[in-house]
Amino acid sequence: MAEQASALHIVVLMGGWSAERAVSLSSGAGIADALESLGHRVTRIDMDRDIAAKLAAAEPDLVFNALHGTPGEDGSIQGLMDIMGLRYTHSGLATSVIAIDKVLTKQALVPHGIPMPGGRIVSTQDLYKGDPLARPYVLKPVNEGSSVGVAIVTDEGNYGNPINKDAAGPWQEFDQLLAEPYVRGRELTTAVLGDRALGVTELRPKSGWYDYDAKYTDGLTDHIFPAPIPDDIAEACKTLALRAHQLLGCKGSSRADFRWDDERGVEGLFLLEVNTQPGMTPLSLVPEQARHLGITYPELVQAIVDEALRDDK
Repeated sequence: MAEQASALHIVVLMGGWSAERAVSLSSGAGIADALESLGHRVTRIDMDRDIAAKLAAAEPDLVFNALHGTPGEDGSIQGLMDIMGLRYTHSGLATSVIAIDKVLTKQALVPHGIPMPGGRIVSTQDLYKGDPLARPYVLKPVNEGSSVGVAIVTDEGNYGNPINKDAAGPWQEFDQLLAEPYVRGRELTTAVLGDRALGVTELRPKSGWYDYDAKYTDGLTDHIFPAPIPDDIAEACKTLALRAHQLLGCKGSSRADFRWDDERGVEGLFLLEVNTQPGMTPLSLVPEQARHLGITYPELVQAIVDEALRDDK
């Protein structure tokens, strides 16, 4: 495999136009550098509307999908590459469509015993008339990642009661939102690589909550690995993350995000979402967990490449 891998021409697909463009560019740059250090020939492509022509012209052996958000992880680019007959990393079309949609994810996982918060879809116009759930609750877009557009609505918050349509929040950008009960407690996350759950990290924002800025701004959040939690909670996180990865049909790496109400034991553990193309930036959690287990960044990238070459979508 080493000789074959050294001869590969790999396109690293990054950037695009989603709200997570900057994160994708950072992920893509690191991935491309790692692939080159491993001896691969790399073509970097910042995705635009001419992406099909650029991929066809590149004629790669493999596309390393380093896109985040839509249309990079919602099935759109996966469908295009399927039509073009290109091999690519991470999850395929069907998995991507389901996993980026928080409602579809619940429908796929909850019947199999994966604990997730309840909730329902609400129109933004209805939010201006009254609360869809008892406060506190969370509002989030149905199909965005990296905590983009998430609002926590509390009695003490400044959104108004009912929510004021002039207040800054996701209701200004989305016609529909998912409303979920707020789960108090601690933020936990587990990376999965292939058929292995790597571990559990606790995320402790230094102020506020673990939003987009806290995720991607150095120094705003403490990452504690392994998480200082009871063994049964750690095992539950790893078991649930791997099970969700398998039920959804994820490939390569994924990351499962949890909230844990530490006053309720294992009954207080809830899976929030599964990210099928987790970040690969210097602050990202998958490479961080891998590094703690002795897996270097280039080794992590190569493992994702190897699975893409080995498995069908």
